[in-house]
Amino acid sequence: MEARIGEFAALFTALCWTVTAISFESASRKVGSVPVNIIRLVMALVLLSLFSWARRGYFFPSDASAFNWFWLALSGLVGFVIGDLFLFKAFTVIGSRLSLLIMTLVPPIAAFVGWMLMGETLAPVHMAGMLLTLSGIALVIFHKHRERKKQLTPLEQIPIQGVVFALLGAAGQATGLVLSKFGMQEYDAFSATQIRVMAGIAGFAIVIHFFRKWLAVNRAFRHRRALLLMLLGATFGPFLGVSASLIAVQNTATGIASTIMSISPILILPATFLIYRHTISWKEFLGAVISVGGVALFFIF
Repeated sequence: MEARIGEFAALFTALCWTVTAISFESASRKVGSVPVNIIRLVMALVLLSLFSWARRGYFFPSDASAFNWFWLALSGLVGFVIGDLFLFKAFTVIGSRLSLLIMTLVPPIAAFVGWMLMGETLAPVHMAGMLLTLSGIALVIFHKHRERKKQLTPLEQIPIQGVVFALLGAAGQATGLVLSKFGMQEYDAFSATQIRVMAGIAGFAIVIHFFRKWLAVNRAFRHRRALLLMLLGATFGPFLGVSASLIAVQNTATGIASTIMSISPILILPATFLIYRHTISWKEFLGAVISVGGVALFFIF
Protein backbone atom coordinates (compact mmCIF):
# COMPACT_ATOMS: atom_id res chain seq x y z
CA MET A 1 0.00 0.00 0.00
CA GLU A 2 2.75 2.47 0.99
CA ALA A 3 4.65 1.69 -2.20
CA ARG A 4 1.66 2.95 -4.20
CA ILE A 5 1.11 6.17 -2.25
CA GLY A 6 1.68 8.24 -5.40
CA GLU A 7 -0.93 6.32 -7.37
CA PHE A 8 -3.48 6.47 -4.54
CA ALA A 9 -2.85 10.20 -4.10
CA ALA A 10 -3.45 10.66 -7.84
CA LEU A 11 -6.72 8.71 -7.58
CA PHE A 12 -7.80 10.89 -4.65
CA THR A 13 -6.93 13.94 -6.75
CA ALA A 14 -9.22 12.71 -9.54
CA LEU A 15 -12.04 12.35 -7.00
CA CYS A 16 -11.37 15.90 -5.81
CA TRP A 17 -11.43 17.19 -9.40
CA THR A 18 -14.87 15.62 -9.82
CA VAL A 19 -16.31 17.61 -6.90
CA THR A 20 -14.45 20.72 -8.07
CA ALA A 21 -15.73 20.47 -11.64
CA ILE A 22 -19.36 20.34 -10.54
CA SER A 23 -18.90 23.15 -7.98
CA PHE A 24 -16.99 25.56 -10.23
CA GLU A 25 -19.25 24.92 -13.21
CA SER A 26 -22.27 25.91 -11.14
CA ALA A 27 -20.49 28.92 -9.64
CA SER A 28 -19.20 30.12 -13.03
CA ARG A 29 -22.72 30.06 -14.46
CA LYS A 30 -23.80 32.40 -11.66
CA VAL A 31 -20.93 34.93 -11.55
CA GLY A 32 -18.56 34.13 -14.45
CA SER A 33 -15.32 32.16 -14.71
CA VAL A 34 -12.88 35.05 -14.12
CA PRO A 35 -14.13 35.92 -10.60
CA VAL A 36 -14.33 32.22 -9.75
CA ASN A 37 -10.69 31.70 -10.72
CA ILE A 38 -9.22 34.26 -8.33
CA ILE A 39 -11.73 33.88 -5.48
CA ARG A 40 -11.23 30.11 -5.34
CA LEU A 41 -7.46 30.66 -5.01
CA VAL A 42 -7.87 33.23 -2.22
CA MET A 43 -10.14 30.82 -0.34
CA ALA A 44 -7.65 28.00 -0.88
CA LEU A 45 -4.79 30.18 0.41
CA VAL A 46 -6.66 30.79 3.67
CA LEU A 47 -7.35 27.05 4.07
CA LEU A 48 -3.74 26.11 3.24
CA SER A 49 -2.33 28.72 5.63
CA LEU A 50 -4.50 27.57 8.54
CA PHE A 51 -3.77 23.91 7.81
CA SER A 52 0.00 24.47 7.58
CA TRP A 53 -0.02 26.49 10.81
CA ALA A 54 -1.92 23.73 12.66
CA ARG A 55 0.16 20.92 11.16
CA ARG A 56 3.65 22.37 10.88
CA GLY A 57 3.59 25.61 12.84
CA TYR A 58 4.14 27.69 9.69
CA PHE A 59 1.34 30.06 8.66
CA PHE A 60 3.61 31.24 5.83
CA PRO A 61 6.04 28.88 4.00
CA SER A 62 9.10 30.71 5.35
CA ASP A 63 11.10 27.47 5.62
CA ALA A 64 11.08 26.94 1.84
CA SER A 65 14.38 27.46 0.04
CA ALA A 66 14.93 30.01 -2.71
CA PHE A 67 15.00 27.04 -5.11
CA ASN A 68 11.56 25.92 -3.88
CA TRP A 69 10.13 29.42 -4.14
CA PHE A 70 11.35 30.08 -7.68
CA TRP A 71 10.25 26.83 -9.31
CA LEU A 72 7.00 26.44 -7.37
CA ALA A 73 5.99 30.06 -8.08
CA LEU A 74 6.80 29.50 -11.75
CA SER A 75 4.74 26.31 -11.76
CA GLY A 76 1.82 28.22 -10.23
CA LEU A 77 1.96 30.86 -12.95
CA VAL A 78 2.31 28.29 -15.73
CA GLY A 79 -0.29 25.84 -14.39
CA PHE A 80 -2.94 27.99 -12.68
CA VAL A 81 -2.78 31.13 -14.81
CA ILE A 82 -1.53 30.24 -18.31
CA GLY A 83 -3.00 26.71 -18.40
CA ASP A 84 -6.44 27.71 -17.11
CA LEU A 85 -6.68 30.94 -19.11
CA PHE A 86 -6.01 29.21 -22.43
CA LEU A 87 -8.31 26.32 -21.55
CA PHE A 88 -11.24 28.61 -20.74
CA LYS A 89 -10.56 30.60 -23.91
CA ALA A 90 -10.59 27.37 -25.92
CA PHE A 91 -14.02 26.55 -24.44
CA THR A 92 -15.41 29.76 -25.93
CA VAL A 93 -13.82 29.23 -29.38
CA ILE A 94 -14.15 25.50 -30.14
CA GLY A 95 -16.42 24.29 -27.33
CA SER A 96 -15.87 21.94 -24.43
CA ARG A 97 -15.92 18.70 -26.49
CA LEU A 98 -12.86 19.42 -28.60
CA SER A 99 -11.15 21.28 -25.77
CA LEU A 100 -11.47 18.35 -23.38
CA LEU A 101 -10.41 15.90 -26.08
CA ILE A 102 -7.27 17.94 -26.68
CA MET A 103 -6.71 18.16 -22.91
CA THR A 104 -6.29 14.38 -22.84
CA LEU A 105 -2.82 15.20 -24.18
CA VAL A 106 -1.83 16.47 -20.71
CA PRO A 107 -0.46 13.09 -19.48
CA PRO A 108 1.77 12.39 -22.51
CA ILE A 109 2.96 16.02 -22.49
CA ALA A 110 3.70 15.73 -18.76
CA ALA A 111 5.56 12.46 -19.37
CA PHE A 112 7.63 14.08 -22.13
CA VAL A 113 8.46 17.20 -20.07
CA GLY A 114 9.26 14.97 -17.08
CA TRP A 115 11.67 13.00 -19.24
CA MET A 116 13.28 16.19 -20.58
CA LEU A 117 13.60 17.91 -17.20
CA MET A 118 14.17 15.03 -14.79
CA GLY A 119 14.94 11.98 -16.91
CA GLU A 120 11.71 10.18 -15.93
CA THR A 121 10.84 7.12 -18.00
CA LEU A 122 7.78 4.87 -18.19
CA ALA A 123 7.78 1.09 -18.53
CA PRO A 124 6.01 -0.30 -21.63
CA VAL A 125 3.14 -1.60 -19.47
CA HIS A 126 2.64 1.88 -18.01
CA MET A 127 2.64 3.40 -21.50
CA ALA A 128 -0.05 0.86 -22.43
CA GLY A 129 -2.00 1.87 -19.31
CA MET A 130 -1.79 5.53 -20.34
CA LEU A 131 -3.04 4.71 -23.84
CA LEU A 132 -5.96 2.64 -22.52
CA THR A 133 -6.96 5.23 -19.94
CA LEU A 134 -6.88 8.16 -22.35
CA SER A 135 -8.73 6.15 -25.02
CA GLY A 136 -11.54 5.46 -22.58
CA ILE A 137 -11.72 9.10 -21.53
CA ALA A 138 -11.77 10.25 -25.16
CA LEU A 139 -14.62 7.82 -25.92
CA VAL A 140 -16.71 9.19 -23.05
CA ILE A 141 -16.11 12.85 -23.92
CA PHE A 142 -16.61 12.30 -27.66
CA HIS A 143 -19.83 10.36 -27.23
CA LYS A 144 -21.30 12.70 -24.62
CA HIS A 145 -20.96 15.77 -26.78
CA ARG A 146 -21.98 13.97 -29.95
CA GLU A 147 -25.26 13.00 -28.33
CA ARG A 148 -25.76 16.53 -27.07
CA LYS A 149 -25.14 18.21 -30.43
CA LYS A 150 -26.34 15.34 -32.65
CA GLN A 151 -23.96 16.59 -35.30
CA LEU A 152 -20.19 16.92 -35.31
CA THR A 153 -18.44 20.06 -36.45
CA PRO A 154 -16.75 19.40 -39.80
CA LEU A 155 -12.96 19.45 -39.46
CA GLU A 156 -12.57 22.30 -41.92
CA GLN A 157 -14.91 24.47 -39.80
CA ILE A 158 -12.88 24.11 -36.61
CA PRO A 159 -11.08 27.41 -35.85
CA ILE A 160 -7.35 26.72 -35.69
CA GLN A 161 -7.05 29.45 -33.07
CA GLY A 162 -9.22 27.45 -30.68
CA VAL A 163 -7.14 24.31 -31.21
CA VAL A 164 -3.99 26.31 -30.44
CA PHE A 165 -5.59 27.68 -27.27
CA ALA A 166 -6.49 24.16 -26.11
CA LEU A 167 -2.99 22.88 -26.89
CA LEU A 168 -1.46 25.76 -24.94
CA GLY A 169 -3.84 25.00 -22.06
CA ALA A 170 -2.77 21.35 -22.05
CA ALA A 171 0.90 22.31 -22.26
CA GLY A 172 0.48 24.83 -19.44
CA GLN A 173 -1.16 22.36 -17.07
CA ALA A 174 1.27 19.56 -17.89
CA THR A 175 4.36 21.76 -17.60
CA GLY A 176 3.05 23.31 -14.38
CA LEU A 177 2.75 19.85 -12.84
CA VAL A 178 6.28 18.85 -13.83
CA LEU A 179 7.71 22.16 -12.58
CA SER A 180 5.92 21.53 -9.28
CA LYS A 181 7.66 18.21 -8.86
CA PHE A 182 11.02 19.67 -9.85
CA GLY A 183 10.66 22.64 -7.50
CA MET A 184 9.15 20.75 -4.58
CA GLN A 185 11.83 18.06 -4.19
CA GLU A 186 11.28 16.74 -0.62
CA TYR A 187 9.44 19.85 0.61
CA ASP A 188 5.97 19.60 2.20
CA ALA A 189 3.26 19.23 -0.47
CA PHE A 190 0.71 21.50 1.25
CA SER A 191 3.19 24.32 1.76
CA ALA A 192 4.36 23.83 -1.82
CA THR A 193 0.75 24.25 -2.95
CA GLN A 194 0.57 27.41 -0.82
CA ILE A 195 3.45 28.93 -2.82
CA ARG A 196 1.83 27.90 -6.12
CA VAL A 197 -1.51 29.40 -5.07
CA MET A 198 0.10 32.72 -4.07
CA ALA A 199 1.76 32.92 -7.47
CA GLY A 200 -1.56 32.07 -9.11
CA ILE A 201 -3.35 34.85 -7.21
CA ALA A 202 -0.70 37.37 -8.26
CA GLY A 203 -0.94 36.24 -11.88
CA PHE A 204 -4.74 36.38 -12.00
CA ALA A 205 -4.73 39.79 -10.29
CA ILE A 206 -2.60 41.13 -13.14
CA VAL A 207 -4.90 39.55 -15.73
CA ILE A 208 -8.05 40.87 -14.03
CA HIS A 209 -6.54 44.36 -13.79
CA PHE A 210 -5.51 44.26 -17.45
CA PHE A 211 -8.99 43.22 -18.61
CA ARG A 212 -10.72 45.47 -16.02
CA LYS A 213 -12.72 42.70 -14.39
CA TRP A 214 -12.53 43.87 -10.76
CA LEU A 215 -16.17 44.99 -10.82
CA ALA A 216 -17.24 41.45 -11.72
CA VAL A 217 -15.12 40.07 -8.87
CA ASN A 218 -16.73 42.56 -6.47
CA ARG A 219 -20.22 41.51 -7.61
CA ALA A 220 -19.35 37.85 -7.10
CA PHE A 221 -18.69 38.46 -3.41
CA ARG A 222 -22.35 39.44 -3.01
CA HIS A 223 -23.63 36.15 -4.42
CA ARG A 224 -23.93 33.90 -1.39
CA ARG A 225 -24.83 30.73 -3.27
CA ALA A 226 -21.90 31.14 -5.64
CA LEU A 227 -19.52 31.79 -2.73
CA LEU A 228 -20.60 28.55 -1.03
CA LEU A 229 -20.01 26.64 -4.27
CA MET A 230 -16.60 28.30 -4.65
CA LEU A 231 -15.70 27.37 -1.07
CA LEU A 232 -16.65 23.75 -1.76
CA GLY A 233 -14.62 23.82 -4.98
CA ALA A 234 -11.65 25.53 -3.30
CA THR A 235 -11.62 22.89 -0.55
CA PHE A 236 -11.54 19.96 -2.97
CA GLY A 237 -9.58 21.83 -5.66
CA PRO A 238 -6.57 24.01 -4.81
CA PHE A 239 -6.53 22.90 -1.14
CA LEU A 240 -6.95 19.11 -1.12
CA GLY A 241 -6.80 18.29 -4.84
CA VAL A 242 -3.69 20.24 -5.83
CA SER A 243 -1.88 19.22 -2.63
CA ALA A 244 -2.72 15.57 -3.31
CA SER A 245 -1.48 15.96 -6.89
CA LEU A 246 1.88 17.15 -5.55
CA ILE A 247 2.02 14.17 -3.18
CA ALA A 248 1.30 12.01 -6.23
CA VAL A 249 4.10 13.40 -8.39
CA GLN A 250 6.43 13.35 -5.39
CA ASN A 251 5.98 9.58 -5.11
CA THR A 252 5.55 8.35 -8.70
CA ALA A 253 6.38 9.34 -12.28
CA THR A 254 4.63 12.48 -13.53
CA GLY A 255 3.15 10.65 -16.53
CA ILE A 256 1.56 8.00 -14.31
CA ALA A 257 0.20 10.54 -11.83
CA SER A 258 -1.25 12.84 -14.51
CA THR A 259 -2.90 9.89 -16.29
CA ILE A 260 -4.69 8.71 -13.15
CA MET A 261 -5.66 12.29 -12.29
CA SER A 262 -7.20 12.74 -15.73
CA ILE A 263 -10.02 10.22 -15.15
CA SER A 264 -12.38 12.84 -13.69
CA PRO A 265 -14.63 12.65 -16.82
CA ILE A 266 -15.11 8.98 -15.91
CA LEU A 267 -15.71 9.57 -12.21
CA ILE A 268 -18.17 12.36 -12.95
CA LEU A 269 -20.54 9.95 -14.74
CA PRO A 270 -22.03 8.39 -11.57
CA ALA A 271 -22.01 11.82 -9.89
CA THR A 272 -24.11 13.41 -12.65
CA PHE A 273 -26.42 10.39 -12.62
CA LEU A 274 -27.04 10.76 -8.88
CA ILE A 275 -27.31 14.56 -8.88
CA TYR A 276 -28.88 15.37 -12.27
CA ARG A 277 -30.30 11.95 -13.22
CA HIS A 278 -28.33 11.92 -16.47
CA THR A 279 -28.46 8.51 -18.10
CA ILE A 280 -25.23 6.63 -18.83
CA SER A 281 -25.05 5.14 -22.34
CA TRP A 282 -23.34 1.86 -23.15
CA LYS A 283 -20.54 3.75 -24.94
CA GLU A 284 -19.88 5.85 -21.85
CA PHE A 285 -19.92 2.68 -19.76
CA LEU A 286 -17.48 1.01 -22.17
CA GLY A 287 -15.20 4.07 -22.02
CA ALA A 288 -15.29 3.93 -18.23
CA VAL A 289 -14.38 0.22 -18.22
CA ILE A 290 -11.47 0.83 -20.62
CA SER A 291 -10.17 3.71 -18.52
CA VAL A 292 -10.44 1.79 -15.26
CA GLY A 293 -8.60 -1.10 -16.90
CA GLY A 294 -5.82 1.27 -17.94
CA VAL A 295 -5.54 2.74 -14.43
CA ALA A 296 -5.46 -0.77 -12.97
CA LEU A 297 -2.22 -1.45 -14.85
CA PHE A 298 -0.50 1.28 -12.82
CA PHE A 299 -1.46 -0.45 -9.57
CA ILE A 300 -0.80 -4.05 -10.67
CA PHE A 301 2.65 -3.52 -12.24
